[in-house]
Order: sequence, then C-alpha cells, then structure tokens
Amino acid sequence: MNEPLPVDGKGPKLPPTYPPRTPPPQKKPVEPPRPQPSTKPVTNPAITKPANTTSLPIPDPGQARRPRMTVRARRAANWAFTAYPWAGAQAVTKVTDTIRAWGYLHPDDHQLEQTVRLLVDAATNDHGRRISVHLADQDNMLLIAVLSHTDATPDDTILADLAAVPGTASCGTDASDDGRRVWAVLSTERPRTRKAPAA
Repeated sequence: MNEPLPVDGKGPKLPPTYPPRTPPPQKKPVEPPRPQPSTKPVTNPAITKPANTTSLPIPDPGQARRPRMTVRARRAANWAFTAYPWAGAQAVTKVTDTIRAWGYLHPDDHQLEQTVRLLVDAATNDHGRRISVHLADQDNMLLIAVLSHTDATPDDTILADLAAVPGTASCGTDASDDGRRVWAVLSTERPRTRKAPAA
C-alpha cells in the first residue's frame, strides 16, 4: 500500500517533474587594461648596429661572466655533443651536411671525416662531460674547432696527424676560457693534379 504524500496547508506536496536548475559557472574577472606607453620608441635609420657585433646579456651582480668563443662576420654553425665515443660520427654528419649546404665541394667527404674525427677524439679524450664543435667559413677556407670544456693541458701530438690530412692549411691547439680547444683550417679549393713527367 502506498504511503500518503505529506500534506501542508496548501495541499499535497508533489515531487518536482524536472531536475533542479544548476547555477551558471562563475565568470572570469575582467582583466584590467594594460598600460600603454605614452610615446612610441623612435628609431633613427641613420644609426645602425655594426653587423659584426652581438649584444650580450648583462651579468648578475657578483657573478663573473666568462667570455665564450664567438665567430663574427662570416657564416658559422656550432653543435654541442655529449662526450660519448660515437660523438665523432654525429659531428662528421653535421659538419659535412653544413659544408655541402654552403656550396663547397672540397674538401671531399673522406678529408672532412678524417679532420673532424681527429678533433673530436682529442676533445673526448680530455674526459669532460660534453664537447662543442664550431664551424665557420671565410675567404674559401673552413675553420673547424672543437672544445672539450675542461682544464686539460694542450697536447701537440695531434698536430702532426691533422697536418697530414690533405687540404689542411693550418692547425693548432690551445687553452681557452671555454676549455682546451683544437682546430684546423681547411682549403676549399680543388686539389691540383700533378702532371706526369714527360718521357
């Protein structure tokens, strides 16, 4: 038997025939207008920044900023690698692809591989955590430099191997603010063929 519905003074109280209305979501507060500059900055076209300079961030007070290797007024590329044994193969691919994209046909792939592997192996032998490879071109010459980012002492024993690579114009090793650096400069000119002596 059904129980009787509760009765108040206005008659029987019936259950609602529709779900209760949900309150609308709260509106996001209106963002205050952003302040507008009173005047727009004026640039003087007569004053231009030199092409071979770069703006450097202001160092924090009390924190010395060590200068880093920079290459200016020429095309340049650089890559950072973890100092793993296979970093040489990765560096060879990056350097070769970039040099070919710049339009150079020489040095050939074998010469580039020899040079890059010698430089990278020298840097990874310094037992740092990372190395960086820097590439630049100027006056039909290519500079390839590798930094070990360690305080290792420059080792001249690699220079004979670098100089033996065909097309090497110069090479060297030194200690920089970014750690030990080894580098080689390669010619991009087609190698001259020697004529056979007349019989």
